[in-house]
Amino acid sequence: MLKLYGGARSRATIVRWYLEELAVPYDFVLLDMQAGEHLESAYLAINPFGKVPGIVDGTFHQWESGAILLYLEEKYGKSSLTLEARAEIAQWVIFANATLGPGIFVEASREREMPRLLGPLNQILGQQSFLVGDQLSAADIAVGAILWYIPFMLKLDLGGYPAIVAYTQRLSARPAFQKAFAGR
Repeated sequence: MLKLYGGARSRATIVRWYLEELAVPYDFVLLDMQAGEHLESAYLAINPFGKVPGIVDGTFHQWESGAILLYLEEKYGKSSLTLEARAEIAQWVIFANATLGPGIFVEASREREMPRLLGPLNQILGQQSFLVGDQLSAADIAVGAILWYIPFMLKLDLGGYPAIVAYTQRLSARPAFQKAFAGR
């Protein structure tokens, strides 16, 4: 059975959400980050940098939430996607982790980046329900989680981006989201 390693308040929740969406059985291994369990040799064999999340699926080890989402999409995704659709999903996952997250969560760039990133994203989401195709994918998990965290963690108002607000409300109403983010 797949094992997901994470901390109490970590990006492992994003991976949990997608595992729940895909109905993949998994064990969640909660590492006590305060006690340094993520720096012990057993976990460093999974991720030599001691960061979470990490997964073990059989003999395969993977770390970095975006890479894990892409792996789960490829292995457990429910539809056969074209190469172009898979590349588009990868594009959105990388965008979430490398552009959207830092653009919004790094305070020094937030004022400049927020309208540059959220304006076009609001337009895109005003025209379609999901980022790629007609069903939820790893792209929506990666981007949707970042968008959901904005008002939750930063207490920023997204009222000027109604399509983003509607999108995050649709995503957060999903049973898999509710289960993964329970207690947040």
